[in-house]
Amino acid sequence: MFSQELLNLLNEAIARELQVSIQYMWQHVQWRGVKGFAVKDELRKIAITEMKHAETIAERLNYLGGKPTTQPKPIFVGEKLKEMLERDVKDEEDAIKLYKQINEVALKEGDVTTARIFREILADEEEHHDTFTSLLEEI
Repeated sequence: MFSQELLNLLNEAIARELQVSIQYMWQHVQWRGVKGFAVKDELRKIAITEMKHAETIAERLNYLGGKPTTQPKPIFVGEKLKEMLERDVKDEEDAIKLYKQINEVALKEGDVTTARIFREILADEEEHHDTFTSLLEEI
């Protein structure tokens, strides 16, 4: 049996994935100007990846006996592209920190499957972070 701590962390991850999937998609929809044109497709692609992460984590949480949340963390769309990207960088940094913690807790509890899932998701989040920080350099 897995700890309530691990189940709670997985729900936190789901809430985060729901948040950014909506956040990035709405940023994609609301982009403005030439600079926004350059990033809108990337925002859409990342939003879809984040939703797939939410699904994967929810499936794992359900398997472990938890109940996946339907509530996203607070969504921030922003008004200007720079403001959006700055927030997106921070959200990816928070995800990286959380997912490293989940990986550690899962390994401590002997849950190698959850640890593997989060190592894979972590690689995506680091890529997203790199994308957003690179885009921010050009804004």
